[in-house]
Amino acid sequence: MTDPSAERRISARPATPADGAAVGVIHAASWGAAYGPLFSADVARDGVESRLSRWHERLAAGNGLVMLGFVGDRPLAMSWSLPSETREGFAEIYSFYTHPDGWGSGVSVALMEATLQHLDTDRVHLWTLRDTPQSRRFYTKCGFTETGATQTRDFGDGNPLPQVEYELIRQRGT
Repeated sequence: MTDPSAERRISARPATPADGAAVGVIHAASWGAAYGPLFSADVARDGVESRLSRWHERLAAGNGLVMLGFVGDRPLAMSWSLPSETREGFAEIYSFYTHPDGWGSGVSVALMEATLQHLDTDRVHLWTLRDTPQSRRFYTKCGFTETGATQTRDFGDGNPLPQVEYELIRQRGT
C-alpha cells in the first residue's frame, strides 16, 4: 500500500547531470506557458526547443548551482544560480521556473528556500520581466525587493522586453 502523503511531499535538491531532461522539461513548459504568448509563434517554438536541450551540457559542465524541486517523486521546479557578474559578493538567480502542473503546490517556495540555503552568499539578485505580475508577486512573497534598476532583454526576435531587478539580503542564520 502506498502512502498518499508521499505523493504531496515537497522537497528540493541539487540537480545532477542525470537530471538534464527533467530540468529541460520544467524550463520549457514553464517558459512556454508564461512567456511564449509574448512572442511570435516561431520565436516561442524556438525558445521552448532550446530550453529542452540546453541543460544536459550545463549540468555535465558543473556550470553553477542547478536545483530541482519535487512534489512527491515528480520534478516540477528548477533554479539556476551563479556568482553575479555585475554585483560583487552577490549570487544571481538566472533561471527560476515551475512547471504549470506545479503552480500553486508550494514547490516554488520550497525550491527558493533550498536554493538560498545552497548559495555561498546571503546576497542574491535576479531580473524578471516587468510585465509578469505572477513572477513579481512570487519574488516579493519570498522576501525579495525591487532595486529600482531596469534593463531590456532581447529574446531573439529583435523586440527587447523591459526587466526589473529584485534583490534579497539575508541576515546570517535566517
